[in-house]
Amino acid sequence: MRVHVVGCSPAWPNPGGCQSGYLVEEDGRRLLLDCGPGVLARLREQEAWPRVDAIVVTHLHLDHMGDLVPWAYGVTYGAGGSAPLPELWLPAGGEETLRGLEAIGGDAVVATFPLREYGKEPFVAAGFTLQAFPTAHYDAQSFGIRVEGARGVLAYSSDSGPTPALAELARDADLFLCEATLSEPEPGKRGHLTAEEALDAFRDSGARRLLLVHRPEELPVPAGAELALDGMEIEL
Repeated sequence: MRVHVVGCSPAWPNPGGCQSGYLVEEDGRRLLLDCGPGVLARLREQEAWPRVDAIVVTHLHLDHMGDLVPWAYGVTYGAGGSAPLPELWLPAGGEETLRGLEAIGGDAVVATFPLREYGKEPFVAAGFTLQAFPTAHYDAQSFGIRVEGARGVLAYSSDSGPTPALAELARDADLFLCEATLSEPEPGKRGHLTAEEALDAFRDSGARRLLLVHRPEELPVPAGAELALDGMEIEL
């Protein structure tokens, strides 16, 4: 099982970086977690059009799903027309939300992809067994995703403030991709973590390895933490 960090920038891209996208491969099957701005271009550096079996979107904020729109346009008008279409998995109610985003191309996404919706029950996408864990992202519906393959387990926090769900999501996983957007805890309702809070969730989970994602380049990485970088590949 191999994990490719396609892009791991926060809501504002790091210099030369792209936003959230993580490609998971095993036995020829390919699963893309999130598809933020820049992800499609980065994938096209490797092949004329990305061959992906399924895309799972954790929440409908632009930095996690923005490249679904150019992907849909590329299928309709461009180089993606002859490529097999990936299943697109959205949180429950996601199709209705996208239909309401016609001004930014949400209707094109709905018209192009074979859509599926997930809830809290395990589901299968691209041959992997996935489970979604609700996270604490302000008032938004957002999920962390646990991916189980034949030879590895990946946990991905997506966007979240502190919550016990993160430790459950990453329980004994081989790799925990955990967001660490903040330099200090934000006041009021939480939606993101500091690096120290990500480390706390990692220690509580018993996961084997932590990579911090969604972290601004200008923030330091504390001792004992490892930062994900665009282009990184990890074998589980």
